[in-house]
Amino acid sequence: MATATKTKAALKAKTLMANLTVNDLQRSMRFFEGLGFAVDEKWEDEGKVLGVMLRAGDAQIGLMQDDWQKGRDREKGAGVRVLIGTKQDIDEIAARAEEAGIALDSRPHDTEWGSRAFDLTEPSGFKLTISSDV
Repeated sequence: MATATKTKAALKAKTLMANLTVNDLQRSMRFFEGLGFAVDEKWEDEGKVLGVMLRAGDAQIGLMQDDWQKGRDREKGAGVRVLIGTKQDIDEIAARAEEAGIALDSRPHDTEWGSRAFDLTEPSGFKLTISSDV
């Protein structure tokens, strides 16, 4: 099996989008809207919203309501962290998130790699980091 290197990459991706299966779609939508995302698309069945595509700038994230076929006690987000990069002021974004009622897992801080970041957890348990571009 061949391994991609910095000099010869098999894939030249321009975007990466996460789709999250969440416990409470409306609650997760409010969480992401509090971070500045807006609903770009909705998927409905008989008037019930089953999923949405959210957008903030060029970034997209999909949210789907869990249908509970794998059980209601299924852990979400174990071992996954979604990194959201921005050129905006991290302290201002964190303050707006808190004003929207979102609890931060960590206060804005300088990172070892030269960015500024803060961490938070989506209501279903998905971990996120919002970070300034390096």
